[in-house]
Amino acid sequence: MGGGRRVVLVVDAANVVGARPDGWWRDRAGAARRLLAGLGRLPGATVEDPHGLPVVVAAVGVVLEGRARQALPLGGESSAGVRVLLAPGSGDDALVDLVEQLGAVLDGGEVVLVTADRGLRARVPVSSWGPGWLRTLLDDRTDDPVGGPSDK
Repeated sequence: MGGGRRVVLVVDAANVVGARPDGWWRDRAGAARRLLAGLGRLPGATVEDPHGLPVVVAAVGVVLEGRARQALPLGGESSAGVRVLLAPGSGDDALVDLVEQLGAVLDGGEVVLVTADRGLRARVPVSSWGPGWLRTLLDDRTDDPVGGPSDK
């Protein structure tokens, strides 16, 4: 697949992990760690957007809230190109802030919010792609499905 427009994905981790009833609620931090591992393979990759058009994932931002924050106790980079924000309160407020921050500094790219949350989508003036798109993309890129059973 060739190049395409550059996008920065801002991921609503709770919404993406919660989109599939696979037992994630028994180990929220583990599910978040698996999501972060999958997201770590995306920066620099050319993938298909929900319409089948090529896009280059320039970077990924993800917000962890609640018990999922234990996946990365200190926040920061989980891997090259993935910025993790640990929401001290509302995950939605943190996502809105992250979209605004990235939109203000992004040069020559597009910020895309990955969530199915209609209320959140209405709060930000950027494109939104559903969690099913991301889950399918990550599942296709690895044999270890994101949010699958814990490694216990």
